[in-house]
Amino acid sequence: MTEKIILQALSTVEEPDLKKDLVTLGMIKNIKIDGKKVWFTVVLTTPACPLKELIKSNCTKAIHNLVGLDIEVIITLDADVTSTRLGNVPLLPGVKNIVAIASGKGGVGKSTVTSNLAVSLQKLGAKVGIIDADIFGPSIPTMFDCENEQPRVEIVNGKNYIVPVNQYGIKLISIGFLAPAESAVVWRGPMASSALKQFIGDCIWDDLDYLLIDLPPGTSDIHLTLVQTIPLSGAVIVTTPQKVALTDAQKALSMFKQTQINVPILGVIENMSYFTPEELPDNKYYLFGQDGGKSFAIKHNIPFLGEIPIVQGIRESGDSGRPYALNNDITAKAFKNTAEALAQQLALKNAMV
Repeated sequence: MTEKIILQALSTVEEPDLKKDLVTLGMIKNIKIDGKKVWFTVVLTTPACPLKELIKSNCTKAIHNLVGLDIEVIITLDADVTSTRLGNVPLLPGVKNIVAIASGKGGVGKSTVTSNLAVSLQKLGAKVGIIDADIFGPSIPTMFDCENEQPRVEIVNGKNYIVPVNQYGIKLISIGFLAPAESAVVWRGPMASSALKQFIGDCIWDDLDYLLIDLPPGTSDIHLTLVQTIPLSGAVIVTTPQKVALTDAQKALSMFKQTQINVPILGVIENMSYFTPEELPDNKYYLFGQDGGKSFAIKHNIPFLGEIPIVQGIRESGDSGRPYALNNDITAKAFKNTAEALAQQLALKNAMV
């Protein structure tokens, strides 16, 4: 048994999304052989890969089938998050993927989804940050129980930079950290846009796999400033199943598809999909209609990333400042599955560029 024989066997294992074998993709590293034992590392395109166990199983089968059934296969999974930004973008050079989380209207739970996606990605092993771009109605500080925190300022090469607040392993910046919670931010559009530019360019983000930007509802100066300031990896549309929300989601989708903006749509997330009472965990009640988000995604030929149920605990977690995805139950799994689907779409997009 040699390294060459092992690589020949693993060259028959296809990465399910990228449709190329693991050896050609350079995903096999650190092969070690001792008698009838072989160790190696599979380097995934994201720690949130939803197919990691399938890849691992297929590697073991390939070696048993092509090298020997008596071989003990020990596989370590690692990840190197892919990006199309490295080396060619001076702004935020250490941030691999920047994703806008948008909706056409307020009240669909966009900030709740953003918070829980970030926590889910972090739990899976990714480095994650959030920019709360809702200048007039910031909610991220409340949802992360850090309303009274204030970002530090560091001087780098004679210039002041903001150090994001770190909570639950997520780097956070929001106007809510800089203005009293009980005060209204009464600014004209250019002032709000200027604040967003500072959050992007005057913060020390260091290395991040994913930077999620929680946008305000609608299509405003903030959205234009964002797409003009940094090249987004893509956008996610959050909606609820009902017709009025889907009508506004159409506007958000149209905005990102405009020629002068042209941001890839990574997918649709349907929030408040159904209600399941705690005492009847197998029952689903579709209070706002059924499959509205899924039908919207099919109609516009964009991925459907997942559906999040209406659960009292999600609301309570948002109010208490402890995102629900920190738990490990079936509802937290809905956020985990959605986060994996988002990471999967980003990896696919990055591979095709």
